[in-house]
Amino acid sequence: MQRYAWLLSLLLVVAAVGPAAGGVAAGPTADAADRRPSVGAAQSDVCGFPYTATDATGTEVTLDADPERIVTLNPSAAQTMWEIGAESEVVGVSQYASYLDGADAKANVSGPSGPSVEAVLATNPDLVLVPSSSYGAAEERTEQIRAQGVPVFVFGEGTSLEFVANKTERIGRLTGNCEAGIERAAEMRRSIALMERALDGTDRPVGLNVFFGYTSGANTFIGDVMETGGLRNGAAERGVSGFDPINDETVVALDPEWIVVPENSGVPETPAYNSTTAVREGNVVVVDTNYLQQPAPRAVIAAETILEAVHPEAYDEYRELEANADAEPTTTARSATPATATPESPATTATGTPGFGAVGSVVALAALAALLARRR
Repeated sequence: MQRYAWLLSLLLVVAAVGPAAGGVAAGPTADAADRRPSVGAAQSDVCGFPYTATDATGTEVTLDADPERIVTLNPSAAQTMWEIGAESEVVGVSQYASYLDGADAKANVSGPSGPSVEAVLATNPDLVLVPSSSYGAAEERTEQIRAQGVPVFVFGEGTSLEFVANKTERIGRLTGNCEAGIERAAEMRRSIALMERALDGTDRPVGLNVFFGYTSGANTFIGDVMETGGLRNGAAERGVSGFDPINDETVVALDPEWIVVPENSGVPETPAYNSTTAVREGNVVVVDTNYLQQPAPRAVIAAETILEAVHPEAYDEYRELEANADAEPTTTARSATPATATPESPATTATGTPGFGAVGSVVALAALAALLARRR
């Protein structure tokens, strides 16, 4: 199985990007809803039910009562539930959420090639949370669940850390954890703002995110993670948008000063990469896969990891600013539960990945099929 790990990892990221990588596009309604400015305290006073919201497919989803049994079809949604302290309400997760503390006690709703409709329905859910990647790769199964009268909310693609903060608030509202969702999103925004403040006036070197032949361009949350951590996104500057393959010629022309990889990946050992300033000077940042590749609150930790490696002095200033902010009476901080990336986190199934969408999944599956064919 390990020999196919690179393909599994590719699908994880491909799933994470959803429509940005050419997958099934979630409708504009939810995308706009998840990107709009935070409603913040205004919504904290209105956390009752019934509640109706329009999801990324344009479907109006009505919750008649506070949901008590929630299923997440993707680890990013599961991570968000854990981060707002609502893990006890989760009754089903994908197999790729196993890195979360206590997730092994939840029902595994993953099937052979996507979510198992039967496993989801067996949990008797009050609400199913579906990131764009899961919907894009398993639309039919998701709609089968919805057809049984189960409220299903599909999210738009994650294009930035602000999107992730808004999504965190939205999940809090949908699950009746409004205050926790708002607080966790506020913590994210505060951390991002403090990192920007610590980096003020600092020169930002050119960075490149690479994972199994792909890179993160403009309009990706991973690109935003890199920029928040003090790098320029070299791929975006060369016109790459979404998650696209990157060839050796582009790598040589870009000559990144830093390369960012998830911990389950590595820098390709080719003459092109070996010629880069990043490799020659040992400037490679390895980031927890479950933080870097999932559009969820812990993506901020990925940005912190990059900041510490690339700008250690700014990182120290950031921590000092953070400590001072924590000392203020009105500020509350909630630390993330430590997590270890699992081999499955870069997965091939729709239920498990941060999400690149259908096209990316097809590409990776085709590659896997070709590899298997060669081994017959």
